[in-house]
Amino acid sequence: MLSYPNIDPVALQLGPLKIHWYGIMYLVAFGAAWWLGVRRARQPNSGWTTEQVSDVIFYGAMGTVLGGRLGYILFYNFSAFLQDPLMILRVWEGGMSFHGGLLGVLFAMWLFGRKHKRHFFDITDYIAPLVPVGIAAVRFANFINGELWGKVTDGPWGMVFPSGGPLPRHPSQLYEMFLEGVALFFIVWFFSAKPRPRMAVSGVFALGYGSFRFLVEFVRSPDAHIGYLAFGWFTMGQLLSTPLILLGITLFVLAYRRPTY
Repeated sequence: MLSYPNIDPVALQLGPLKIHWYGIMYLVAFGAAWWLGVRRARQPNSGWTTEQVSDVIFYGAMGTVLGGRLGYILFYNFSAFLQDPLMILRVWEGGMSFHGGLLGVLFAMWLFGRKHKRHFFDITDYIAPLVPVGIAAVRFANFINGELWGKVTDGPWGMVFPSGGPLPRHPSQLYEMFLEGVALFFIVWFFSAKPRPRMAVSGVFALGYGSFRFLVEFVRSPDAHIGYLAFGWFTMGQLLSTPLILLGITLFVLAYRRPTY
């Protein structure tokens, strides 16, 4: 069994001001996306400027935070929101939905496309390789917070989380960090390094994330107030990831059936 490091979720406290690791990891996520986007923009014939990258990251950040929080409320904790509406503002306590954040980002990219007169999928193809590093950072924040842990395991990699009871559990946050973050980054980044048909990169990202998330859900404990939705194993995360898998396959097939560069 591995020892859980028990890191204080508060990275720095200055009087009443508390700076949480959760917030820091979001800054890392957006900063890394900006840096990678600028790096790609400086390549010949990228079609992007540094200013446009900064603009699209700002749109994406707003979509992530607003969509992620709203998605968590709607998908996972709507009943608690009805009892305590102000909980929607307490993002430092955790409670962000990737799928809600994705919907928020897609809406933000649509707005960005209207403003800059760019095709929607040209934008999503460009930002898709920038996202996984941010996912890895936020999953590490989940680990620091000791939240979203996995099922009980007798494997040597199990950990006893402070809020997870006395038994060792899968560190599913780390699984997601490596699969949805690190592995997906290398897959999408290198796939997009060469010219691809429009929608292909977006399709690879959607298929990759949806598949990795669906798999990790088998060892991740479902939210206690939701439990399993069906079959004694099907979770809300898998329900929300299934359309992503289907969307990814559809985009990839359409991209190469009628390639548009």
